[in-house]
Amino acid sequence: MKDIAKKPHEALFDLLSQEMADVDHVINTRMVSENAPRIPEVTAHLVNAGGKRLRPLLTLASAKLFGYTGPYHIHLAAVVEFIHTATLLHDDVVDESTQRRGRPTANRLWDNKSSILVGDYLFSRSFQLMVETGSLRVLDILANASATIAEGEVLQLTASQNLATTEETYLKVVRGKTAALFSAATEVGGVIAGAEEAHVTALFAYGDALGIAFQIVDDLLDVVGDAEKTGKNIGDDFRERKLTLPFIKAISKADDSEISFWKRTIEKGDQRDGDLEHALALLHKHDVIEETRAEAFRWAETAQSALAQLPSHEIKDHLYALSEHVVKRLH
Repeated sequence: MKDIAKKPHEALFDLLSQEMADVDHVINTRMVSENAPRIPEVTAHLVNAGGKRLRPLLTLASAKLFGYTGPYHIHLAAVVEFIHTATLLHDDVVDESTQRRGRPTANRLWDNKSSILVGDYLFSRSFQLMVETGSLRVLDILANASATIAEGEVLQLTASQNLATTEETYLKVVRGKTAALFSAATEVGGVIAGAEEAHVTALFAYGDALGIAFQIVDDLLDVVGDAEKTGKNIGDDFRERKLTLPFIKAISKADDSEISFWKRTIEKGDQRDGDLEHALALLHKHDVIEETRAEAFRWAETAQSALAQLPSHEIKDHLYALSEHVVKRLH
């Protein structure tokens, strides 16, 4: 495979560089507002923050895998990025975050109202772009994904501080807030390219499993990662009282004194000096770091199994490497 020294998403970006430039042009054109100059200011702050553009890349790659030559994969890649950016703007308000990708969040630089309203604007823009493709099925897939993302966020609100939250509920949250857009990104690429149904289904399954692996790894990096590399402070999820998979696993193995600790810190929000260190120690005590790591690898393998159903192509090799790299972030 070419460019083996590069990270898979970088190699894929190089392969699709012209298409990505076209996506950037659509994004920059469509985020402009003559009547509300704050919209492009807020959007540009997040869009230009150095993200991997992984989701639009997945849409372009899926269409290219099946030889698509029309213009609408560009529209759909921009749609996916707009939806993603809108959810980030909303998430940072909900989570009261002050930092993303190592930079101040939009709600910190402007205010919560601006973040919410600009996020709403980007959702609206994304639907305008979807309609331009003329595909009712594409509109159905992305509209469903948008609803699923919102459902996942609301479910997380009710589940994140409830010690009775199960791994099954966690998976529903992850499928909503993260995997839904991954799977929609890959699925619409195949649909717009006219891929046969079995291949569209395989693309969906790949995106779904990749998104789940991606989120599990993100949650794990929150407790074992390097803040300089991730752009996030270690323990943010604990401080924000989010019950991610490592914590859910640890609570399921907790004794009475540990349950009391989790109730105080997560359910009641009474966090004191040394609590984060104690929480991390409990994760290691019950070996849930390794268990969570193994789960991420299983989902990566599920993504690879879905790829096996697709035709041979250079793009397919890159997508396989991407599924490996997502979990290699844990090394």
